[in-house]
Amino acid sequence: MIFARKVWKLLVAVKDGLALLFLMLFFALLYMALTARPSPAEVRDGALLLRLNGSVVEEPAVRDPLDSLLSTTVPTAEYRTRDLVRALEAAAQDDRIKAVVLDLSRFLGGGQVSLAEVGAAMDKVRAAKKPVLAWAVGYADDGVMLAAHASEVWVDPLGGAFVMGPGGNRLYYGQLLERFKITAHVFKVGTFKDAVEPYVRNEMSEPSREARRALYATVWEQWQANVKQARPKADIARVAADPVGWLKASGGNAAEAARAAGLVDRIGDKVAFGERVKALAGPDPLSNLPGKYAFTALGPWLAANPAETSGKAIPVVTVAGEIVDGKAGPGTAGGDRIAKLIDEATASEAPALVLRVDSPGGSVMASEAIRTALERFKAGKDGKARPVAVSMVNYAASGGYWVSTPAQRIFAEPDTITGSIGIFAVFPSFERALADYGVTGDGVRTTPLSGQPDLLTGLTPEVAGMLQANIESNYGRFLALVGKARGKAPAEIDRIAQGRVWDGGTARQLGLVDEFGGLDTALGWAAKQAKLADGEWYPAYLGEDGNPYGSLLERLMGDDEEDAGEDAARDFVALSAASQQAQVRAALASFERLFTVRGAQAYCLDCDIPSAGSLGKPRTSLGQTIRAYFGL
Repeated sequence: MIFARKVWKLLVAVKDGLALLFLMLFFALLYMALTARPSPAEVRDGALLLRLNGSVVEEPAVRDPLDSLLSTTVPTAEYRTRDLVRALEAAAQDDRIKAVVLDLSRFLGGGQVSLAEVGAAMDKVRAAKKPVLAWAVGYADDGVMLAAHASEVWVDPLGGAFVMGPGGNRLYYGQLLERFKITAHVFKVGTFKDAVEPYVRNEMSEPSREARRALYATVWEQWQANVKQARPKADIARVAADPVGWLKASGGNAAEAARAAGLVDRIGDKVAFGERVKALAGPDPLSNLPGKYAFTALGPWLAANPAETSGKAIPVVTVAGEIVDGKAGPGTAGGDRIAKLIDEATASEAPALVLRVDSPGGSVMASEAIRTALERFKAGKDGKARPVAVSMVNYAASGGYWVSTPAQRIFAEPDTITGSIGIFAVFPSFERALADYGVTGDGVRTTPLSGQPDLLTGLTPEVAGMLQANIESNYGRFLALVGKARGKAPAEIDRIAQGRVWDGGTARQLGLVDEFGGLDTALGWAAKQAKLADGEWYPAYLGEDGNPYGSLLERLMGDDEEDAGEDAARDFVALSAASQQAQVRAALASFERLFTVRGAQAYCLDCDIPSAGSLGKPRTSLGQTIRAYFGL
């Protein structure tokens, strides 16, 4: 028995040792999978292939692991604008790249300023005498704008290219809320601050209509100018003014109509397009199937062409997406998170800072946290003032302008949407609806504020008055901040504020913007103010350490592979259906906003310009929803 027990203990020890060994091996493999990154060794002579199976954004949102695991489809990808620009500019100078290919078959769009930046980088490739080819089943506005910068634009025989133009309808819930006897208590300042109109009206107000008409006209004009400059022969006026006649002139064949209008150059399926690329870039050494050509994907190409990091670092802090309280992001501008990034730059030896803003605004408290952090950076840790520049992208309105006020210099583009200097808050209450079912409220108050605000039995006049007074006070503070930053009296700012949204060109005329230019221009100004010559500095993008699960998820979900983002082909019918889905999501998000607990908001609803060209999905994921529901 003693011998048997010793043998048993030995077997148990061997079993435990093997289990520990396999467990350590498992975690080692898991760590390797999580930390694996695209390798420069994957770069091949041939084409640079940009499969844009998603949206072009300023700051990609962190991919939610739970959402990815629960989803039945591949998550929508997001591509950082400057990554695409860097990839294209490197391709223009590298002899290994014979051509650049854009697969836009599942492209979901992007901001107009962002797409213009990518288009300008495509122009540099063409200027280097390298062909740029684009292919898709169906092009909508954003796809048309991006593809216009290609030397050859291909479309599937069953597809087409369509020009929708900005604009469209939004939903108004005033009559619906009245039918269900839900009271929307609105507190706002600003004649043009129409973010609350859907909850109290049945139609657009005239001031809102006036502002939107002017804004859309400028955005539409800028879009046309960009496309016409890239493709002078494109007959945009014909396509936009008489779409039915234009289509019927080609017998209803959308692909032929697009070619006749100069929106595309050639018609062919993906294999025919691949054969064309093969003739330019060479055959795929790993496949002899028709239409397969040698290419390098975006990930390995970026890994082989890292950004320069010599000299002093000029921090760039990005405010992208809705500004919210807390640590949310990237992809959402969590006020505490961004303020911490700025404070880290303050504690460093950073000679200057650039704030990159692509936000329609949001929480006043979060916007103020970011603003005060910028003021601390300007003051410097040694009392020596440091320069701060703001680079506005597609949107920098309302709270997005609030956070811009500390800058000594504000840069924007003509089609940047900015302004919307105004404040609002909205609360629903249900006392009338409950009364219909015999539910009433009663009690004892020691002050007019006892038990308030009560969303079930209504707000007292005192609470309503206090809320409106607080909103007016915040608006006054907003005016004072802008006035101080722009060297104007608050009364002068009030005349151009009132919640009105302006295009970048008009904003420059009004003094809300100093100069036209992108991020490079803003960085150049900041470096000059810090007395740094070219080659003595580089941009350091803070807060972009990335998602530790990102690489594993990309590989598991097929990111940047041929089947990534597989969904319905985007012909005109599919594009129309996708546009409807986007409108439904926007409507649900607007209605949800009424019932979401929020503080005072400096948010720009006008920045959400409806267009069939931008069919992106909302950033609130299923995983986030589940965690919120269960309190995870």
